[in-house]
Amino acid sequence: MFAKLSRQSRAGVVDAAPFLASTSTRLFLGFLAAFGIGAAIVFRSGGVLARLRVRASPKRRVVKWLLVLALAPTIAWSFVAAAPRAAAGPDDESSPIFGVRIPAGYREWKLISVAREEGKLDDLRAILGNDVAIKAAREGTLPFPDGTIIARLAWSHAPLAESKEAFGQPQSFVAGAPKNGVQFMVKDSRKYASTGGWGFAHFDNGKPASESVHDTCFSCHEIAKARDFVFNRYAP
Repeated sequence: MFAKLSRQSRAGVVDAAPFLASTSTRLFLGFLAAFGIGAAIVFRSGGVLARLRVRASPKRRVVKWLLVLALAPTIAWSFVAAAPRAAAGPDDESSPIFGVRIPAGYREWKLISVAREEGKLDDLRAILGNDVAIKAAREGTLPFPDGTIIARLAWSHAPLAESKEAFGQPQSFVAGAPKNGVQFMVKDSRKYASTGGWGFAHFDNGKPASESVHDTCFSCHEIAKARDFVFNRYAP
């Protein structure tokens, strides 16, 4: 789907969103914050004791530090639990390079169009869009506004057995098993400026495809630059 990119954007700026979204990163940052908060609480109380002329012995100072270390993990985990997360699938994994995750509730989105893909892909597909995408598609708005998310679902091209019995030959074809993963395009003209304002994602069974797969996304879509890099057209 897109032009070859490194994890560093062509503008020389690394997108920090996937890094900051990880649980381990939030836990680490939360631990640092918690350590500071715990130290402030403990030593603040120590200052109160000092004003009351209670002399802090070396043993008491050790106890203070132990108390800070005891408090820090609990406070840190509260930071992780409270930290907001972008809508994602159950495994909470994002696509390489772009950091796009599976949007919550995308299977409830409205239909933009359908397509029949031949060749090696050989599938039936549906193009869905969130409310921003649907409005823009219906009104023919180009470029698509920020906040647009387009989803591509695909299934095998399967003959309907009842149709063959009714007509004496294979005539009707329907969507069979899911095939060729699920793909998303997310419009954020600032975040994805180096790829036409679009972030891309491909998921197989809920897992993001490899970085090499995502390296090809924009180069594939560049041919549709006149349509804001979107192949499909709204089907009224």
